[in-house]
Amino acid sequence: MSNRLTGDASFSSRQELLNLNEAFTSTNALENPASSEQANDAMNSGMSDVRTLCTHENSNQLQFVPNKSENLCGWSVFKPKCLQVFNTPKGMLFFLCGASFLQGLIVNGFINTVITSIERRFDLRSYHSGMIASSYDIAACICLTFVSYFGGYGHKPRWLGWGVLIMALGSVMFTLPHFTSGHYEVNLSEQTGLCLQNQTGGCDRVTSSMSNYRFVFMFGQFLHGIGATPLYTLGVTYLDENVKSNYAPVYISIFYTAAIVGPAAGYLLGGFFLQFYTEINTKINLTPDSPLWVGAWWIGFLGAGGVALLVAIPILGYPRQLPGSQRFLAMRVSEAHQLKDGSHMTALEPNFGKTVKDLPRSALLLLRNPTFIFLCFSGATEATLMAGMSTFGPKFLESQFNLSASQAATLFGFLVVPAGGGGTFLGGFIINKLKLRCAGIIKFCLICTILGLLAIFIVSIHCSNVPMAGITYNDVLCICIVLPFLCSFDSAVKLTTSCNAECKCLMEIYNPVCGADKLTYYSPCHAGCTRFNMSLSGSNRKTFYDCSCVMENSSADFAESGKCPSNCPHQALFLAVFFLVIFFTFLGSIPAVTATLRCVPESQKSFALGIQWIVVRTLGGIPGPIAFGSIIDLSCLLWQDQCGERGSCYIYQNSLMSKYLLTAGLTYKILGSVFFLTAWFLYKPPSSSLNSSNNGESSEPVKETLQRTNSTN
Repeated sequence: MSNRLTGDASFSSRQELLNLNEAFTSTNALENPASSEQANDAMNSGMSDVRTLCTHENSNQLQFVPNKSENLCGWSVFKPKCLQVFNTPKGMLFFLCGASFLQGLIVNGFINTVITSIERRFDLRSYHSGMIASSYDIAACICLTFVSYFGGYGHKPRWLGWGVLIMALGSVMFTLPHFTSGHYEVNLSEQTGLCLQNQTGGCDRVTSSMSNYRFVFMFGQFLHGIGATPLYTLGVTYLDENVKSNYAPVYISIFYTAAIVGPAAGYLLGGFFLQFYTEINTKINLTPDSPLWVGAWWIGFLGAGGVALLVAIPILGYPRQLPGSQRFLAMRVSEAHQLKDGSHMTALEPNFGKTVKDLPRSALLLLRNPTFIFLCFSGATEATLMAGMSTFGPKFLESQFNLSASQAATLFGFLVVPAGGGGTFLGGFIINKLKLRCAGIIKFCLICTILGLLAIFIVSIHCSNVPMAGITYNDVLCICIVLPFLCSFDSAVKLTTSCNAECKCLMEIYNPVCGADKLTYYSPCHAGCTRFNMSLSGSNRKTFYDCSCVMENSSADFAESGKCPSNCPHQALFLAVFFLVIFFTFLGSIPAVTATLRCVPESQKSFALGIQWIVVRTLGGIPGPIAFGSIIDLSCLLWQDQCGERGSCYIYQNSLMSKYLLTAGLTYKILGSVFFLTAWFLYKPPSSSLNSSNNGESSEPVKETLQRTNSTN
């Protein structure tokens, strides 16, 4: 007699399939005591449920045939046949890649690209920028436990779809300050900034309130964090559950590669948008090279938010499990770390983890897994470094090589595309080709971290600051560079000299010019210029004349708008080696995620990724940008003067910036290496995993199921 199961039950792990088989065998044995062969036939018949139909081909092989009436793609009752062509792992991977691309584009691309423009537009400091960047991780930490625990046993595509919708809302929220703060106007008349004895004003107290808009930016980032929370926990486990285990690293690497290409595209598009003035269709005398220029930073967020809305719709239509996924779950061989007291077997109970009361026990099992814990710590160190570098990397290039904000963002984007994207994909590809087990994967991560540690010494190579009159040409500055904590750079700034003492120059107006003596001056007034040419020169710069301070060092008396160019010879070498730093960092990212999925029980994968992301964000993602922002602020030479209060930083001391960033980079890379080494040393695989030679996959899953069923009888 054929038996069938009906209902809405779904199997999220291989253990649930085994428990299902045991239940059928026990029931049939009570009703009709028979031989073991008859019990096996009953079990095989019972496996024919509404999701999977098992039919005999011969005595040793079973074929899994998906039921055509279930697991369809669509929304509610609308499930047309034409949509089922997308109801595959590749189809879901395509839309998840779109979501991860948009997340990277918005959070790690646009925001990091426009951070300098936002600081300039809303009078923010680097510390405030770090708070904005960290708001994303704060939101993720708050939501991760809830989302990963309950979403792991729920309808993952619906969690993912609603998350993308919230992320779209956050992008729209992030643009609100542009529309509510009024027009950005640079009050520079034709005579403003020249050496005139009747200079007045310059201090506008109204601008000090602009920094309050940082809370709107923080709320937008908070929504980004909530929306992206399911993406890298439930999205990863959904892919892992619906493909063969040896293909999972490839799928996950493609998914993460899209997340890496997203920021790269964000840098490129963000740099392109910054070339347009923030107030569209407004004519202004400034150029993108001017420190007062604010580009159209908000355009990208509006466009990305609209696209995210479109991506969320198909994701919401995917079923709880893709057709045929039960076969892959049944073929898995556990590589979970074995605890000495055997308490890890608790996770194999059929109903474990499906109620709130099991949450403490589930968390305790993970916290007692030393391999998992040290993988979390290593992830936190790498996340701190990546968060700091991605947030302030363009600013570092801008300062070291005297680039504009758009040029620095574009250059950083060209680095991240091949290095980050290529490293991420290649990491998963290598794991798949070498068929590495959990211990081998951890050793691979250790090698990548050590190679990144060696390459990060490139940060010690820095470019000298472009000479600026009154700042880089005095003895006090030399003391501050050697002993930065014994003095303030404010005492090293002496912009007023005998050649401009009668000009009564205003510190509120920062409009640097490059004199014929190859010195950069704070403004035309500080250069002693009294007149200018309305037409731009061949270099697309406004020209100022009768500059008394310039004539002290040169026979010429003119200056051009903008800072003097840098002749640093280290740019090519720095970019080449920094490429390797990014490459090796991302080369180990997918293997680290794969090792995390392998070292925990099947039923705890989603929750394990959630706990890991909490640790990574709490110890890395949140303090990382704030710490790096504070470190960069320590190297500031010249602050914006807002009626006696500090605004954003205009000029950084390049050697100090390099020294501080090198110290931070070495610290986190060394810690990451130690954590990976400890995780590998403490890992204890199960004996069945050691005996398996098929990359965590059993070649005879049904046979193993039958043997387990017979043993219970």
